[in-house]
Amino acid sequence: MSDYERADRIFLQGLTAECIIGFIDWERRVRQSVVIDLEVPCDCARAAASDSVADTIDYKKLAKRVLAWVEASDFQLLETLAQRLALTVLSEFPLAWVRLRVAKPGAISHSRDVGVWIERTRAQLGARAQLDVRAQSEAPSADAPPPLPAAD
Repeated sequence: MSDYERADRIFLQGLTAECIIGFIDWERRVRQSVVIDLEVPCDCARAAASDSVADTIDYKKLAKRVLAWVEASDFQLLETLAQRLALTVLSEFPLAWVRLRVAKPGAISHSRDVGVWIERTRAQLGARAQLDVRAQSEAPSADAPPPLPAAD
């Protein structure tokens, strides 16, 4: 079992924000709901030993920042929103990685929602922020998040 399979995590599920998202004309004029799920690493044993928020990620601050950032955003693609949100979270919080899901409820007929899952690491900030094909095909590094579970 790898360190990441054993790693403690904090998760936020179902954060809902209204923003401009989409490439169709009407989508550029109307704010739409997006739903965000986040997962970040945390040393829960350290936090439990001290019982201090200073030894963990303050998930209220994380949630407030994510919601404020998304509500101020204006993108055509969920992929762009997810990428830039992940990089923002990594640049503003002391995290090795972030996994996030951004969904757009009701965007596709006969579907509850549609969206993207992405994983980004601190190492991908800066020049590597925009992933290229070579980076996507590399084996996961030691600071990479654990793989997503297989789809049912």
